[in-house]
Amino acid sequence: MQNRWSILAILFFVRLTIAFQFQSVAAVAPLLEKTFGVGLADIGILIGLYFTPGVVLALPGGAIGRAFGDKPTTIAALLLMTAGSLVMALAEAWGWQMAGRLASGAGGVLLTVQLTKMGTDWFAGKEIATAMAIFVNSWPAGVAISLLVLPAIGTAHGASAVFLSVGALTVAAIALIALYRPPPAAAAGPSGSARLEPVALLAVIVAGATWGLYNVGFAMIFSFGPSLLTERGWTIAAAGSAISVVMWLSVISVPAGGYLADRTKRPLTLAVVTSLAVALLLVWLPRSDAVITILVLIGLIGGHPAGPIVSLPARVLAPETRAIGMGAFYTIFYGAMMLGPAVAGRLAKSAGSAAAALDVGALAVLACLPLMWLFERIVSVRNHRDK
Repeated sequence: MQNRWSILAILFFVRLTIAFQFQSVAAVAPLLEKTFGVGLADIGILIGLYFTPGVVLALPGGAIGRAFGDKPTTIAALLLMTAGSLVMALAEAWGWQMAGRLASGAGGVLLTVQLTKMGTDWFAGKEIATAMAIFVNSWPAGVAISLLVLPAIGTAHGASAVFLSVGALTVAAIALIALYRPPPAAAAGPSGSARLEPVALLAVIVAGATWGLYNVGFAMIFSFGPSLLTERGWTIAAAGSAISVVMWLSVISVPAGGYLADRTKRPLTLAVVTSLAVALLLVWLPRSDAVITILVLIGLIGGHPAGPIVSLPARVLAPETRAIGMGAFYTIFYGAMMLGPAVAGRLAKSAGSAAAALDVGALAVLACLPLMWLFERIVSVRNHRDK
């Protein structure tokens, strides 16, 4: 299989399993609260634990992929994710829930770093913003599907059945990744130095912080949105369906943003304007009764920055530094995603409402704006130096 769009379809489905597994906790949070006697702060910690391994594994994860190859690394990552789901399905103690979540997250880290590198290998210099937008679109697609499917499974059969369903999906992904083939130019493996120059490393760190904070903001919608709506009297299923509107519309807005970025050649302007709009909508959501209208607007607008932001590392990484560079990118990303839900959950507990988490999300998205400007300045200085 040497068609890059067919390869992208494979990577899309396999990455979708990460979003599906990540959302499994938030989708049935009220059930977990009742079953284990925990509160919003504990749920926030459990959500954030999925990203905790990324702080220590993302960087060596790039080196692992470089040493062992794309396919073996992705299969090992999926096996870890499957094992974590099984532990959470069978565990009767909250401590084991946390252990299973950490194991799942470790697999998700390795898989994310490797899949992003694989996608960049195929599309560097070729519709990169469009391709990366489609690639990251697997996240809202996976979350949207989970919001529709997992609450129904949880309500009918309990939280254990939810985690078993996630495990079945990761097993299916293992079978699918067997079809993956590297691009011809990468078949022999990178031969240059894997050492990142300091300026490129700084640019990757800023890009990772931007992507991490934007995802923190967006994650507040589907992590605490269902709890916000249940506070208002919505049923678990109805709340999940309403929040899934954002994710289903993001399936359209994410690739649309990548396409517009490639066509207009102004990805930064697009990302800045739409990020500002998302921040304002996050502030508005807990303070308005027009829930569906606001969710629709977030879905239509919120996906636009994804392609421009996630394609930033490709601008400063050579093929031989791509695996290590993506590891650095995701180290910062996972640090933000580990702390974001935990902080938001703690503030929501103190405030007595999940609305506080949405405010945290708005601040996180606003913080992306100066970071995007800083990235452009770093790249400009680097290009001027290299002339």
